[in-house]
Amino acid sequence: MKPLAKNGILLVIVLALAFSPLFLARNAEFAGADDQAEKAISTLNVNYEPWFKPLWEPPSGEVESFLFALQAALGSGFVFYYLGYAKGKNSVNKKEQS
Repeated sequence: MKPLAKNGILLVIVLALAFSPLFLARNAEFAGADDQAEKAISTLNVNYEPWFKPLWEPPSGEVESFLFALQAALGSGFVFYYLGYAKGKNSVNKKEQS
């Protein structure tokens, strides 16, 4: 099997795994873990007060989502930069040894 066909099959599998929850659970509420934890705590203890309040709250949900995505992009960029750097350094060391 050609590498292009293998990559195509893998891409289809990844897309199916990524989008199948959207079709299988059409009316489900995709809430964050923070919201679910807040609801669970408030049902267990009505008088619960948080230990501290955030220093700054984003003005909207869109800004909060943007900041979360930016954090994820910067983190993954750092990790993959390091992996590429380490691989490049390793390949240079192998060439020098030969």
